[in-house]
Amino acid sequence: MAFYFTPPTVSEGPAGDNVLHYRYKLERGITVIKENDVYRQERFPYAEDLANADLYYLGGHRYEISSAEKASLEAAGYTVETV
Repeated sequence: MAFYFTPPTVSEGPAGDNVLHYRYKLERGITVIKENDVYRQERFPYAEDLANADLYYLGGHRYEISSAEKASLEAAGYTVETV
């Protein structure tokens, strides 16, 4: 059995005043950072944030994780896919 984690996303459109910009949306990934067994989300993480993190999951990617990390992520309120 394998466990996969995909960080959350946000729906964003391009900047501008054109009426089409309000309708056109893309899913953008949010990075999840783990420091001292606490998870937090960063839309645009700095390199220092990632360097100081115990573990991080960049938005827009799917990660295979261990059962221990699965339990930790689910306890923090995230959804983990089981295959």
